[in-house]
Amino acid sequence: MFLEIKGIRKSFGKGENRIEVLKGVDLGIEKGEFCVLLGPSGSGKSTLLNIIGGIDQADAGEICIAGERMAAMKEKRLTQYRRKHLGYIFQMYNLIPNLTVRENVEVGAYLSDRPLDVDELLHILGLYEHRNKLPNQLSGGQQQRTAIGRAIVKNPDILLCDEPTGALDYNTSKEILKLIETVNQKYGNTIVMVTHNDAIKHMADHVVHFRDGQIRKSYQNEVKVAAQELEW
Repeated sequence: MFLEIKGIRKSFGKGENRIEVLKGVDLGIEKGEFCVLLGPSGSGKSTLLNIIGGIDQADAGEICIAGERMAAMKEKRLTQYRRKHLGYIFQMYNLIPNLTVRENVEVGAYLSDRPLDVDELLHILGLYEHRNKLPNQLSGGQQQRTAIGRAIVKNPDILLCDEPTGALDYNTSKEILKLIETVNQKYGNTIVMVTHNDAIKHMADHVVHFRDGQIRKSYQNEVKVAAQELEW
């Protein structure tokens, strides 16, 4: 198993205000798998994503990536691991406003020993003709594509996506999902995506339903639907 999540627990607050957000989560994700985490707000899915990404720490349990325990990594090693092996796509684009599209993507390339070809990626993203524009000259969808490019150019083992289509309209959302699907198929990155959108589960290999800090259902899709065919 490429990504192993064992007995993960996480609480926020103290005393009477303490809320248990994750209540002993066990999950395994194979290399190259597209895994979707579904559930209502407050169910713990984004917290789990942040723990996988080393942004947050679990109170108990462990996460192993390719046989290496994250808890055993010293801070320097963890920073190095995040930089080289993890890509993040958030709902907020977090682009550097005074850098062009190309330069924003290149920022990701500098963090990797084995970056993808920037020009090839800009073509795949449909951004090549916009490569010299600044973020404020782009539409929301183009900004999200740039953010995806910055995350993908590192060629990360794991791509963590937190509501990547949450701020986008229907058609742009489908374009972004199609792009993530293409990246998964072309480069073989393992993708873990948190979403409220129930329709997205149909394009995933592996679907995990969260409720009240626990996994209620985890299954493999027998038949996947292409992103282009999704409707909601």
